[in-house]
Amino acid sequence: MKGVRLMELFPAIDLRNGQVVRLYQGDYNQMTVYSSDPVAIAKGFLEAGATNLHVVDLDGAKEGTTPNFDTISALIHQSGLRVQVGGGIRTEERIRGYLELGAARVILGTVAVENFQFTAEMAARYPGQVAVGVDTKDGWVATHGWTKVTQESGEAFCRRLLEAGVDTVICTDISRDGAQKGTNLELYQRLCAIRGLKVIASGGVGSLSELEQLTRMGAWGAILGKALYTGNLDLAQAVKLVGGKS
Repeated sequence: MKGVRLMELFPAIDLRNGQVVRLYQGDYNQMTVYSSDPVAIAKGFLEAGATNLHVVDLDGAKEGTTPNFDTISALIHQSGLRVQVGGGIRTEERIRGYLELGAARVILGTVAVENFQFTAEMAARYPGQVAVGVDTKDGWVATHGWTKVTQESGEAFCRRLLEAGVDTVICTDISRDGAQKGTNLELYQRLCAIRGLKVIASGGVGSLSELEQLTRMGAWGAILGKALYTGNLDLAQAVKLVGGKS
């Protein structure tokens, strides 16, 4: 794709009780366990050509704790990948803890909605190392592991974040996540039109065609989840599509 900025690819590992799992549309009661060895999964991504890894502590997202800290530490130190971490990161102590552990980037979720000033301060204090996960349900921002829905649209929230100094967002349409229905290209088209915002598409990205479309519209990155685990998307082919950069 000549003349088009290449995307970053982030194969994903969602953790619950130390296991690699996927949820269906964010429902903790509809969970599939794919592996009890997250490091082995991550090393498989590395062998396929990945350089990044997206890790979410689902227990942390729901409870605001860090029950999978040791597993995330192992992923950072043993996978050979550049790791970004989200899930339950709601204090500066936790941000600093993950960054000192070696995480390349931390992702704030619920706290970004509930304490916007704190989020702006952290983005200024740790430039380039703080992103916000903007999870949407029917267009509205959702929090607490997708169990609560606000009355602010995802697009409006992204604009507010950018004005506050947060330039990277990981946006997930919950209705598409783990559902294998394809991703919400219309949503990302709108977000990519916001000048200065780095948009990482997440939720339902499941084909090379979608990756190509996301690249052409200017998405900064894409998170690859369930499609990798079901075999519907080949990571090596995806890496090759975006020019070997992931």
